[in-house]
Amino acid sequence: MIEPVIVVVILLALIAIGAPIFLALGAAGLTGLYMARGSMAFFFGPTSLFGQLNSFELLALPLFVLMGNFLAATPVGKNLFHAAVLWLQWLRGGLAIATVGASAVFGAVSGVSIAGVAAVGSIAIPQMLDRGYSRSIAAGSVVSSGALAMLIPPSVPLIIYGAVSSVSVADLFIGGIVPGVALALAISVYLYFRVLLNPAEAPQGEHVHYSWGDRLQALGGIWHAVLLIAVVLGTIYSGIATPSEAAAFGAIGAFVIAAFIFRSVGVKGTMQVLGSSARISGAILLIMGCARIFGDYLNLVRVPDAITGLLVGTELPPEVILILIMLVLVGLGMLVDAVSLIVVTTPILLPLIQTLGYDPLWFGIILVMNLEIAVITPPVGLNLYTLKAVAPMLRIEEIVRSVIPFVAVQFVMLVIFVLFPSISLWLPNLMK
Repeated sequence: MIEPVIVVVILLALIAIGAPIFLALGAAGLTGLYMARGSMAFFFGPTSLFGQLNSFELLALPLFVLMGNFLAATPVGKNLFHAAVLWLQWLRGGLAIATVGASAVFGAVSGVSIAGVAAVGSIAIPQMLDRGYSRSIAAGSVVSSGALAMLIPPSVPLIIYGAVSSVSVADLFIGGIVPGVALALAISVYLYFRVLLNPAEAPQGEHVHYSWGDRLQALGGIWHAVLLIAVVLGTIYSGIATPSEAAAFGAIGAFVIAAFIFRSVGVKGTMQVLGSSARISGAILLIMGCARIFGDYLNLVRVPDAITGLLVGTELPPEVILILIMLVLVGLGMLVDAVSLIVVTTPILLPLIQTLGYDPLWFGIILVMNLEIAVITPPVGLNLYTLKAVAPMLRIEEIVRSVIPFVAVQFVMLVIFVLFPSISLWLPNLMK
């Protein structure tokens, strides 16, 4: 069994020297296949790559990316934050809690965490600092709530997991709602009690009176996008459309909102959005294809079976094994990007999860909850660097320190959903 060790060393070495992740995965996988099957590896490799990408449900990925990019080009992020402030300004710490709410809704709009951090953070950070909020509260609330986009549907990571695991994307979207809302509420509750116990971190609620008319008027700048998301998800949940069909409708609707309602993109802007979406989607799909080569090699030499047998043979309680898996995933998430982590670990861990008697749908939700922690922890925490780019008044050291308590909150929620799988599965079972 020395060959799998050599393959893993090659993978880690290529990543360590800065090789693109798709190249590291493909080269390591092909090397392993060559050692196992000789020249037939050059037949197995392309078959694995195109076999991974030959999936109808994967059509939803570039279309949802396109929808999110069109909506990100509109003032929806700014309008969301403004509306949240008007509804929550009376609370101590209301501006930070409004940031969480705006990020959660924008997560449903964009499906990409860094888009939410950029759109909401560029507006929220200056306002919070100007109104006397601590730099830690300001940075932490934006970075942590931006990660909600990974779980709240339509979620790109859930689409990727569905393609790799053959779990229904529609069921994954339904399953992501309760954990996503629970995480948003947990962060908001933490913020409320933190500023309640330490008033110096946030000023008293503003004594500005906003009428119900003002609050309802503020919703006028976001109803188009919220209605579009409701229609897209509603057609998926009701079974009227597949995720791919709904994504196509969403992309067209987002273009109409951006080009004709907000008039924020013209011909040049449209081409830029199309180009950006193509680059993002191409990068994700290339990683998925190359990761399939690596995963097929591991399956060929029965590495998942060996790991499953080893852990089950320890006779540890399933809950203990799950906690160990979560700790490993959190550690890997600090070093590897989210897409790569899903497509590499799912083929290895899913057989073990099913052997322990757990639902693959539940594991997909838990895996993405791990990734939410990964995107806000260094050294590969993309949300940290995105916030630094849009809020240059903050030092990266401040941003990293600010997320520590928020990581603790997210980890507590992760443990709850790990120990009580029925919470994640309640809504999917109810919908069925």
